[in-house]
Amino acid sequence: MARAPGPGRYDSLVPDLTPSPAGDDHQHSLVRSLYGKVDHLVHEVMKFGVVGIVALVFDVGLFNLLMFSVHSPLYNKPLSAKIASVAVATTVAYFGNRYWTFRHRGRTSFGREYFLFFVLNGVGLLISVGCLWFSHYALGFTSALADNISANVIGLALGTIFRFWSYRRWVFPEDDEAAAEATLESTV
Repeated sequence: MARAPGPGRYDSLVPDLTPSPAGDDHQHSLVRSLYGKVDHLVHEVMKFGVVGIVALVFDVGLFNLLMFSVHSPLYNKPLSAKIASVAVATTVAYFGNRYWTFRHRGRTSFGREYFLFFVLNGVGLLISVGCLWFSHYALGFTSALADNISANVIGLALGTIFRFWSYRRWVFPEDDEAAAEATLESTV
């Protein structure tokens, strides 16, 4: 006949449900704090992605409308059409990020934020173009697939990471007072 396990034999397999001493509360609050920060960051990243997709739709849609509409003043002028569509898409991205993605962050003047947003967006573009240049000219990968992977996969990913980080750091800086106000607004 099998014998029942004695006390302590399988203790490591059973979770301890006894109340923790007061010292463990500090560990639990650290874990909760870390979870809250990671959860908040994940929500920001997801919102940033949605805003980026909306801006991309504006960019591609407006470019095609301006470029291929016979009644457009930019008909058959690809560079001018692209400059106009990127300017509009960047403006859409700015307002989406300011009033949705980063609404809980501090606010500075509109002119400062808008200017920095455009400048940092340009740096993100240079990152993408730099990846394309490096792949195409330095490494000699000249196929259409290689150009698309370097510019629209690697370059776009690195540029997007840079944009997210730089917008959080310089355009929409952390402001504890604004964050507390946004939290209060969301609970009301």
